[in-house]
Amino acid sequence: MTFRPIDPVGQTPHTITHVGTIFAWCQNSVLISPSGLTVAFPNRAAYFRVIGFGMTTMPADSGVQNSALSQEIEAGTRVLRLESDALKVLADSLDQSFVDAVSMLAVCSGRTVVSGMGKSGHIAGKIAATFASTGTPAQFVHPAEASHGDMGAITPADVVLLFSNSGETKEIGDLIAHTRRYQIPLIGVASRADSMLVRSSDVALVLPTVAEACPMGLAPTTSTTLMIGLGDALAVALMERRGFSSDDYRILHPGGELGKSLIRVQDIMHVGDDMPLVDQDAPMQRVVDVISDKQMGCAGIVDGQGNLVGVITDGDLRRQIGTDVLSRSARQVMTSNPRTIWEGALAAEAVGIMNGPPRPITCLFAVADPGAAAPRQGGRQPTGILHLHDCLRAGIT
Repeated sequence: MTFRPIDPVGQTPHTITHVGTIFAWCQNSVLISPSGLTVAFPNRAAYFRVIGFGMTTMPADSGVQNSALSQEIEAGTRVLRLESDALKVLADSLDQSFVDAVSMLAVCSGRTVVSGMGKSGHIAGKIAATFASTGTPAQFVHPAEASHGDMGAITPADVVLLFSNSGETKEIGDLIAHTRRYQIPLIGVASRADSMLVRSSDVALVLPTVAEACPMGLAPTTSTTLMIGLGDALAVALMERRGFSSDDYRILHPGGELGKSLIRVQDIMHVGDDMPLVDQDAPMQRVVDVISDKQMGCAGIVDGQGNLVGVITDGDLRRQIGTDVLSRSARQVMTSNPRTIWEGALAAEAVGIMNGPPRPITCLFAVADPGAAAPRQGGRQPTGILHLHDCLRAGIT
């Protein structure tokens, strides 16, 4: 193993080699192995990188720590700026080929089969997931597995979207040949315009030539960022062409916070005979019966045209104990102009209204006309009722 002390102030570095020993920790510029062997370095201003093990140890000097920190921030900033600049070049390079690719994917009657090898394969898997979650049926097929039977997952109704930085990766050859033999539309993404993939594709998306962020220029970094950016661009362009809405998104994301945040009132409200509705001229005994039967804790009071004109809650009834409440009509006891909500509103908005002023409530009637949700506005025929517990059961708080 080789330990190379690197002096940040520019002094000549030294190299100390000790084969077969792993040094566990560093204290005051001293590396100590588990066996007790000690290697001391003369310069406390130095920091030591363990060659081949990807491990860096530093003495406690704050100046050295700050120097190393600034170098790491500089490296991170350089990478992010390089990749950001590359994405700008890619954005400026989009042309008719991009439009053709979106059109080919939009008219596909089957699935979008996304594939790639190595790092390109990992990117392809992510892009397939993005397509599937935004309204474009898609799946990832590994090119090596395709050569051993998974080719059967690809049909002439599909479109193949194939990623390869060089465009010459040998594992994609069988996949390209399969699409050509069975006339399966192929969209190729590569950085070399003269590559096998680009020359064989029905639509070719050539990535701009940019330097990898890796200091050796070898590890796929900038090139994979371009691929994932291009995949996202295709997915979003398809969403916009198809008019993919938040309702569509909710259908494909029923679980998790995304699904909860997009649930609408009409998805979980009670409708039809489950609504506790009473005519405004009905006796209060009828109101009590409806509240008890529907178990919503309230009754909506409607006029002759079916418009919601008031509400009576079980709390209203408790406050009337000891009075002649049962001899009155619903109109005489109700609270006029109750809060309502449009049935197409998000359920989270309904929770906010129920918890809002002038005091919290537990039920909210929904109306079909979004313009009729404001109090004292006509035409408020109720289409459903939402209980706070319905929202809690759906995970909306």
